[in-house]
Amino acid sequence: MVNITRAADLTEVGANGAGWTSALGTASPADPLIQPLSPWEPLGAISDDGLVQGFDEDSQEFTPWGFTSPIRTTITKSLRTFKITAWETGRTTVRSLQYRIPVEDLAPVSGLTTFAETASPEPDRRAFWFIVLDGDTSLGFYVPEGEVSDRADVTHKQDAMAGFEWTITAYPDSSGNTVYHADRVPPTAAYTGS
Repeated sequence: MVNITRAADLTEVGANGAGWTSALGTASPADPLIQPLSPWEPLGAISDDGLVQGFDEDSQEFTPWGFTSPIRTTITKSLRTFKITAWETGRTTVRSLQYRIPVEDLAPVSGLTTFAETASPEPDRRAFWFIVLDGDTSLGFYVPEGEVSDRADVTHKQDAMAGFEWTITAYPDSSGNTVYHADRVPPTAAYTGS
């Protein structure tokens, strides 16, 4: 009989988590169990859809004449994204990301915040730090150069929480990396055949 190896402590359910943003060049907290401090700014409450880590890749296969199977495959596209829905739509940092406006331009005057959305937005790259927590498992994702590249419609109605649903695209940094991982996971036991 074959013994099937399983380890429940090596599974992960995204039970909790959070996100922060800061200016380009801000160093990563480097550990998902370290509280990010200023200049990192929290994104606040995130919807129960959690964090979606996206992989979008394309490849080109090369099949020689006379063959029916390729002898080589080359990756032609490798894109990393993160999707969240920020529920704290009144948080200055969140509004800044949604509308591509500097945080300082969103300071209220006599309780009133005014701004205009431009028809020709400029790039708005920032650093991002996301964590996912589940018991002894803690995952950290540092995006040194990210940008909100897609925004979903915002619904304002009585029976739904308004939220800013974003896709954040990770761009290569000066080292050519898009995402840095800092994970605390239980050790994998040595395989003994059982």
